Amino acid sequence: MQDSEVFDELELLQSSAREDRLFADFAVRLKEATALCPGLRQHLHEVDLDQVVDRNSLAGLPVLRKSELMQAQKQHPPFGGFVPEQALAGKHVFMSPGPVFEPQLSGVDPWQGARALFATGVRPGDRVHNAFSYHLTPGGFILDEAARALGCAVFPAGVGNTESQLAAIRQLQPSVYTGTPDYLQTLLDAGCESSSSAQGSPITSFKRALVSGGALFPAMREKYNEQGIHVQQCYATADIGIIAYETATDDKIHPGMVINENLIVELLIPGTSLPVTPGEVGELVVTRLHPDYPLIRFATGDLSAQLLEPSPCGRTGMRIKGWMGRADQRAKVRGMFVDPIQLAVVGKNHAPIDRWRLIISRIDDKDAMKLQVTLSKVSSEIPSSQPGHPDHDQWLSDVAHSLQKATNLKGEVQVVDTLPDDGTIVDDQRNYESG
Repeated sequence: MQDSEVFDELELLQSSAREDRLFADFAVRLKEATALCPGLRQHLHEVDLDQVVDRNSLAGLPVLRKSELMQAQKQHPPFGGFVPEQALAGKHVFMSPGPVFEPQLSGVDPWQGARALFATGVRPGDRVHNAFSYHLTPGGFILDEAARALGCAVFPAGVGNTESQLAAIRQLQPSVYTGTPDYLQTLLDAGCESSSSAQGSPITSFKRALVSGGALFPAMREKYNEQGIHVQQCYATADIGIIAYETATDDKIHPGMVINENLIVELLIPGTSLPVTPGEVGELVVTRLHPDYPLIRFATGDLSAQLLEPSPCGRTGMRIKGWMGRADQRAKVRGMFVDPIQLAVVGKNHAPIDRWRLIISRIDDKDAMKLQVTLSKVSSEIPSSQPGHPDHDQWLSDVAHSLQKATNLKGEVQVVDTLPDDGTIVDDQRNYESG
């Protein structure tokens, strides 16, 4: 991509002009939002809304954490009073892990993904194989809407059914893949394995990919480059959509990610409403004052840090280093969040388990989970939980089944003598700096 190629003129605004645009009539729009959303009104009941006119005054508002939003949704289903009822007419509604419920926003490209695709080199007329899930969550719809808004043809592949996906790829010859980083390689490998059959052939049509929902490790990116596929990644959440995206010049990828337009992003000391020193790691908090679903200082639970230098691509928006872990102990595995609360269910369902810790690692370039458990002293009363007992393997299998049921992900279960008493429930041992 040449330096002059940007999605629109917003990406080249000076910082002061962008701030003026973000906060234009902010207090008025915020008052309109609270009038329509009783949950938001209650959340901000101590705030003088007329005084919220810039980033400094916004910093005085309370942070909205996902746990608070989930509690409000339980008390006042389905959206806790944060979505005007009239905004739902003719729209999709979604359920993400938690559970957290989200509405589809009105308008074209409501999750603002088109500019992330454009930054990846995708152009009108390209065919896109969208392998994000269309089931329950907005994941598949986020990139589907974005690609069609850009003028692309989209095959809604979703997840799984790999053989059917291969057949569609061979017929449609899409040049663009969107989905999780791992599944692209799954498709490529499956294509090679089936190429020995009469109908089979290697998958060679993909030239570009925009991935999310999991880490794009440097070794993975390099392997895709060797296979002729230029891959960039974006950072997105079900609540907000595309928050930030990688950019490149002539396919040379620049460090970090550029914050999407129309979003106000802050980096705070985790668990507080206080800003970090510029350049330090903090929790990413987003404000999006959309009338359909206004989220004010919404804490994503994700960590990042601001890059203070301007982007070499010419875009002038705020830049972050990308996803740098969780402020809490939630972790994303194969595109799905795993939460300590989910693991507590496993322990509750199997009485001998005293303590537990989930180890997340990379094995053969794929995410792997191992649930380590210690057993209570009374576990001797349940012989099958003891190593060496004939039914021990079955007991481990039962626990593994509970783990899969709680997280929707498969994992190994291991009985250990002790676990460190350090409060860690989810131990993400993946190296995000190297392959």
